[in-house]
Amino acid sequence: MEKEYLTSEQLIGFEHYKYSCKDTSPLSKYVMHPYWNRVVEYCPKWVAPNLLTFMGFIFAIAIFFLFTIADYYFLASDTEHPEVLPLPKWTFTVAAVSLFIAYTLDGIDGKQARRTGSSSPLGELFDHGIDSYTASLIPIAVYSVFGRGTAFSINSVHFYFLLWNVLVNFHLCHWEKYNTGVLFLPWGYDITMCCTVLTFILSGIWGNELWQFVLPGDITIGKMLEVLIYGTALFSNLPTVLWNVYLSYKERTGYMRSLPEALRPFVPVVIFFIICVIWVLNSPSNILQSDPRPVYFFTGTIFSNICCRLIVAQMSSSRSEIFNWLLFPTAALAFLSIVSKSAQFEIGLAYALCVLSALAHIHYAYCVVRQMCRHFRIYCFSLRQHTD
Repeated sequence: MEKEYLTSEQLIGFEHYKYSCKDTSPLSKYVMHPYWNRVVEYCPKWVAPNLLTFMGFIFAIAIFFLFTIADYYFLASDTEHPEVLPLPKWTFTVAAVSLFIAYTLDGIDGKQARRTGSSSPLGELFDHGIDSYTASLIPIAVYSVFGRGTAFSINSVHFYFLLWNVLVNFHLCHWEKYNTGVLFLPWGYDITMCCTVLTFILSGIWGNELWQFVLPGDITIGKMLEVLIYGTALFSNLPTVLWNVYLSYKERTGYMRSLPEALRPFVPVVIFFIICVIWVLNSPSNILQSDPRPVYFFTGTIFSNICCRLIVAQMSSSRSEIFNWLLFPTAALAFLSIVSKSAQFEIGLAYALCVLSALAHIHYAYCVVRQMCRHFRIYCFSLRQHTD
């Protein structure tokens, strides 16, 4: 059943929306954009930009499912589980090619829109909404390269909070735009994508054993990445975001919201984080050790839904939602899992939440896209004009 998630106020806000973005990354400016400018010239002009975006998403999903099938419990690269067959090198090669294609398609969709004169608010919403989902799917896939053994990597609990760090930093960028009106593209995005592709390539050549080393001081690749990711977020991304928001208030170039209104988008994120932490720390089955994949998946899915609603709010200049209804079943299932003290029951509830959150998120995305298409009298995956 189709539902109209967007209010009339938001649709009117989309009508007046103008894209504003700043990308100062040297890698993006001098390497990636020249490459994308060349590639997009080979793309037929009848291809809709949103189709390129969606095709890139399909490749990202393919990577996620590839490692889900080949390494469901993240043990193939763990030397502490020799009974599990290591991942063949071709899986990493396929992942490298797929991610490079996904990254390329994500880079040329906007250029294709300008090239065909088909730029629209739907295109940006579609692009960033999909990015909010791949922000979790790609790191989960990359975890299989290193495995969850502590000999060379990090355990599944540490990775869960590392995943939260990635998601929160994605949310920060759109919270920044929610208050400043400008999307400041972080330098880390292009660097991370290029490094991830390179990691898959090297793993495809020499195997995952390449990353199994210990430096003096008991420093492993897992610990190095953990420090690097947290450090980049804490000392680079967060200060930059706060500075840009501060300047928008000082120079009165942003939306000039009150402090409670400016911080409003963080409410569902904080509530969701608290629920998840309570669940995993009191898990009867120690779920992040016994079966972490469903927890990673529903966390990324629900977080993406929260981010999508924030993106809608900042693009339509409307008030951000303070609560997400998916937090109700999440809290309920967390409570049932903890009080039941049954490991099997808890695993079942985690998978149920995966299905519920995925279906709810797909329904939300489908309905919003349909509503936007009707309002702007366009097609999502075609450049044809409405004739009615």
